[in-house]
Amino acid sequence: MTTTAKRTSSAASFVPEGADLAALRRAAAGCEGCDLYKPATQTVFGAGPEDARLMFVGEQPGDVEDRQGEPFVGPAGRLLDKALDEADLAREGVYVTNAVKHFKFVPAERGKRRIHKAPSRGEVAACLPWLHAELSQVRPDLIVCLGATAAKAVLGNAYKVSERRGRLEHVDPYDVIATVHPSSVLRAPDRDEAYQGFLADLRVVRSHLS
Repeated sequence: MTTTAKRTSSAASFVPEGADLAALRRAAAGCEGCDLYKPATQTVFGAGPEDARLMFVGEQPGDVEDRQGEPFVGPAGRLLDKALDEADLAREGVYVTNAVKHFKFVPAERGKRRIHKAPSRGEVAACLPWLHAELSQVRPDLIVCLGATAAKAVLGNAYKVSERRGRLEHVDPYDVIATVHPSSVLRAPDRDEAYQGFLADLRVVRSHLS
């Protein structure tokens, strides 16, 4: 009896070695490292200055980001911008990206709305070569992980944001702080309380950069 080898999903073969961010962005547009590229509109690569001291890593692009091709431009991105401004962290000096570069969703039962679905551990692992390539080019002083998916991608699957948010961690050679994703603030029963907690974490980030 013969067996068929199972295809290993990974973006690694699509990542050009030694490429700058512009070349990485162009290459990522054609990534087929996992099946998420099939229903998505486009790859949503990171954005920001190549010499940014601060890198924010989220989970994946949302519906607005998938349509526009840029990270954190939807409702969660607007809340992030507001919090960055209040924490005295200029968005223009921040590099923002996601652990997964394609929007994973399920269609709503009615209408054309697309509902976010969390990426699997395998899909996150498949996309990590892009994040590693971004890190090697930006080399930030501090990484901020937004939400559990990003935190596990950077800090390991045992990391729990609920227990350690706002604390300085180290993954050689990077310092890392994890907090909640701004989308969770928008969904919170007490949005003001959730926002103040998020803002407090960003002020910790600001103090470490100082």
